[in-house]
Amino acid sequence: MRSLEGLGVLVTRPQPQSSPLCHRLLLEGARALCFPTLEIEPVGERRALAAQLGSLAAFDLVIFVSANAVRFGSPLLEQRRDVALAAVGAATARALNQAGYRVAVQPEDGSDSESLLRHPRLKSAAGKRFLLVKGEGGRALLEEELKRRGAHLTVIEVYRRVRAQPTALDLAALAAEFEAEAVQAITVTSVEVGEALLALATPALRAALERVAWVVPGTRVAAALRERGVGAPLLLAASAEDQALVEALKRWRAGESGAKSNESK
Repeated sequence: MRSLEGLGVLVTRPQPQSSPLCHRLLLEGARALCFPTLEIEPVGERRALAAQLGSLAAFDLVIFVSANAVRFGSPLLEQRRDVALAAVGAATARALNQAGYRVAVQPEDGSDSESLLRHPRLKSAAGKRFLLVKGEGGRALLEEELKRRGAHLTVIEVYRRVRAQPTALDLAALAAEFEAEAVQAITVTSVEVGEALLALATPALRAALERVAWVVPGTRVAAALRERGVGAPLLLAASAEDQALVEALKRWRAGESGAKSNESK
């Protein structure tokens, strides 16, 4: 029997990132329901953004903060292979590799701003010129810390997150899944994704969300969700990587099975 056999998991991350996670869950025997709470759309026009940047050769390091930053920002590289690139984590590095670029800097462990900031190339940032490719809003930690370390930082925003617009029928169908107890867990990969889910939920659906486990990437997201009133069990994954989310579900499922076995003795 596969480790997640029969488990219903609601996947709330935006497309196209939700599809690989849903596929991985299905391979483990879970029933995956894709319900993106955010949509990702481009910001600006490539030529205007490129003109704003000037010569890429002037930068010591170009930092991509997410796979979406690569999706919408990698055309700015114009197939240049002499630019030093940094990725905030494995998914971002993989996106750059798939786009045909080699990553010079990425965290040795972890997949977040804190992990990247521990890399020697970012520790010795004073006087260096960095380009940060990101989405509108989001965490400011990376740019604030690089400026504090004395870097000359240029920030370019290439995408924005907008709240999804599910229809009343979509929401009713989702509520029916919860009423039928067909969902036991939800993956929530960022604070923004969690906020959007809470905002979209009807009162009945909001109550149902409290009756299932939420899989979240680490203590920062967990704390933010608690602050926003989430009282459901929170399962901590090592990162927002698909494999880390699946492993957190496996550990939880194994723990549940063990508890039931002990209760039956």
